[in-house]
Amino acid sequence: MAKILLVEDDHNLGLMIRDILEFKGYDIILSRKPENTIKDIIENDVDLILLDKLIYGVDGTDVCMKIRNTKATANKPVLMMSALHESRTICLKAGATDFIYKPFEMKVFQDKVQELLEKTTI
Repeated sequence: MAKILLVEDDHNLGLMIRDILEFKGYDIILSRKPENTIKDIIENDVDLILLDKLIYGVDGTDVCMKIRNTKATANKPVLMMSALHESRTICLKAGATDFIYKPFEMKVFQDKVQELLEKTTI
């Protein structure tokens, strides 16, 4: 079972994503503390990070760059998400593996998660 770290500060969206992905068989660790992301990735040996661009005043791109600059987490896939216009390019430049705009269709989101997990297990 794939382990996914979801770093999302929108309480309802976080719970909805967690519930839907758990229903699909994934093990979800939900965090609202971006400052704990590296620790959470390492301690839980996650397979994928779902990262909001804006989390409690923190820029998720900074968190993504820390993931990429930490040896133990550098190769973990990161799917970033945001409703901000033009954020796709910014997130990809920060090291995100892929990006999805909010609001998103849940089926499209699930397909993207599955695709990223398949790419990393090949």
